Amino acid sequence: MLIGIGSDHAGFTYKTAIIAMLKEAGHEVRDFGTDSEVSCDYPVFIRPVAEAVASGAVERGIVLGGSGNGEAMTANRVPHCRCALVFSEDTARWGRLHNDANCISIGERTIPLELALRLVQIWLDTPFEGGRHVHRIALIEDLSA
Repeated sequence: MLIGIGSDHAGFTYKTAIIAMLKEAGHEVRDFGTDSEVSCDYPVFIRPVAEAVASGAVERGIVLGGSGNGEAMTANRVPHCRCALVFSEDTARWGRLHNDANCISIGERTIPLELALRLVQIWLDTPFEGGRHVHRIALIEDLSA
């Protein structure tokens, strides 16, 4: 799977670890930056990930920051990007099952690295449930038209 990833300075360490995990699992990764822990403005690196997800240039996206909140908000401003803020196994699973999340946001300052890696794997492995959720996803998509 081709996965886009981007972070600000506060998500850089986890981004590096997630990239390594993804590549080890055989995924192709497109890194949208940043490339250090030097303070920067997260929308500069997050919006291009969301745009790549929305356009189909990448299959899924991962965005990271200190809390993950601003990153999720930025990604969700891009029509057709459905970014779930994940912080537990349930939120990662439900983001895919119920919301067909094609992007996730993780806060490096909020959860341990081991959990972050596990959440990425859960999100990758979980299919969209479909059924009653299809109509709800269509309603979300109508809002972004």
